[in-house]
Amino acid sequence: MKLYSKFLILFLLATNVLSAQQTISVARIEFVFVSKDVDGTIEGFESSSKIIPEELTSSVFDGSVAVNTIKTGNFLRDWHLKSSKYFDEEAYPLITFKSMEVTTNKNGLEVIGTITIKGISKSLIWKFEQDGNTLRGSATLYSSDFNINIKKGRQENKVEINIIFELGKH
Repeated sequence: MKLYSKFLILFLLATNVLSAQQTISVARIEFVFVSKDVDGTIEGFESSSKIIPEELTSSVFDGSVAVNTIKTGNFLRDWHLKSSKYFDEEAYPLITFKSMEVTTNKNGLEVIGTITIKGISKSLIWKFEQDGNTLRGSATLYSSDFNINIKKGRQENKVEINIIFELGKH
């Protein structure tokens, strides 16, 4: 299974081949800011997701991560990213996601929802694949859509996100 390049945020899961309501624990959220080749992680994941494999369309993916947990391997860059110029951790301590639609496709699961960063909400599509009790998701967003302008052009602000969940019986 292909795990796409890495990046920032955010979250949510399930699969049509699971047989009972599942509990979720996040193993890792990774991101890469493509044009600068900067990768990192974000933690502090909280979720109230309800995954119902028998009625996947009734599943709800809802979660958040804490902005103050952004790590890129460079303390000064991390501090700068959390400042009011970029993520503004003091005013917007969480990045959130809430699903609107869950569907299956030939490669796994697709979760369409709303991500909110810095008080700005945009549509986001997560594509998930399952490997045993591991669920891997990927999504792409543009930081400039959330008034986080690292570079000038929108395409230069592309961020790829990967999230890995461990699933267990509820």
